[in-house]
Amino acid sequence: MPGTLKYDVLVIGSLNADLVVRAPHFPKPGETISGDDLHIIPGGKGANQAVAAARQGASVAMLGRVGKDSFGPFLLDSLKSDSVDVTNVLVDDSATGTAIIVVDANGQNSIVLSAGANGKVTSKDFEALKIEAKILLLQLEIPLKTVIHAAKWGKQKGMIVILNPAPARELPDELIANVDYILPNQTELNLLSGVPVTDITSAETAARGLLARGAKNVVVTLGEKGALFVSNKQVLQAAAHKIEVVDTTAAGDAFIGGFASKLLESDSSLSKTKQQAASLHINAVKYANACGALAATKFGAQPSLPTKEEVEHYIGAQRGD
Repeated sequence: MPGTLKYDVLVIGSLNADLVVRAPHFPKPGETISGDDLHIIPGGKGANQAVAAARQGASVAMLGRVGKDSFGPFLLDSLKSDSVDVTNVLVDDSATGTAIIVVDANGQNSIVLSAGANGKVTSKDFEALKIEAKILLLQLEIPLKTVIHAAKWGKQKGMIVILNPAPARELPDELIANVDYILPNQTELNLLSGVPVTDITSAETAARGLLARGAKNVVVTLGEKGALFVSNKQVLQAAAHKIEVVDTTAAGDAFIGGFASKLLESDSSLSKTKQQAASLHINAVKYANACGALAATKFGAQPSLPTKEEVEHYIGAQRGD
C-alpha cells in the first residue's frame, strides 16, 4: 500500500507525566507525612511500553493524546529520544495525563491517575491510519470503547494484539476474545476471573477462566513467584529473579516490552508447531522476566526501562557466561 508506514510495534495508549515522591510509608487517611523531593518523570502505560519495546531494538510508533501544557512536549521529546515515532500523538485541549505516585521504603508504589487527554483518545484517531505493524500493544488508560475498537482494528489488519488489562477493571468477552495475548498481574487476573490469585495453582485456574471466555494466551506476572504462561495447549512457568527492589513502577511495562520483542523474533508466532510455540513462549516469558526485574532495580518509570544490551548482559551473568 503506497504511503503505508511499517513498524514492529504500534502502541495505542496513554502518555502521563509521573509526579513521584519517595516516602517512608503510604500515608493513612488524614495523615500528613514528609517525603523526598518531587520528581517529574515521563510515564503512562502506553508510552512506557513503547519505550520498553524500542529499547529492545523494535521499531515503534506511539498513538495517543497529550495536552497543550508544558507536560505535552516533555513527554513527546522523551519518546523521540528513544526513537519512538510520535507523528500520530495528537495535541488536545485537555490537560496532559498525570499520575501521582508515592514510592515507599520497600519500593512498592501507590498511584492515582488523572486521565486528562488520554480520556479523549477515540477510534477516529487511528481507523484511517496507513500503518502496518506486526504487534499492537493496548492497555486500559484510554477509554475502554476505544480499546475494544482498536483490538478489532488490529486483528483486521493482521497484527498480533497484546492487551495489558491495567489498571484493573472488568472487561467484556468481546475484548478478551479479540486479543492474542492478555498479560494481567495477580490483582488484574483476580478481578477478571473472580478467582483469588495467591500462588501458581490458583493463577492457572484463574487463567483457564479467561481461556473459557475466549482468551487465546494468558501470561500472568506474579512478582516474586515469577510468571506463568497458560493456553489451551500448554502451561509454562518461569521463575522470578532475586533482586533488590528499588521501585516497581513500570516493571510490568518492561515485562511487556520484553515479551513483545521476543515474539518479533518469530516470523509468525501464532502459527508454529506445538514444540516451536512452547520454545518461543517460554523464552519470551523468561526474557520478559529479566526485563521486569531490571526495571525494578531503578527509580522511576521510563528511566528504569532496560536496554537490550543490559538485559542480555544480565541474563549472561545469571548463566555465568
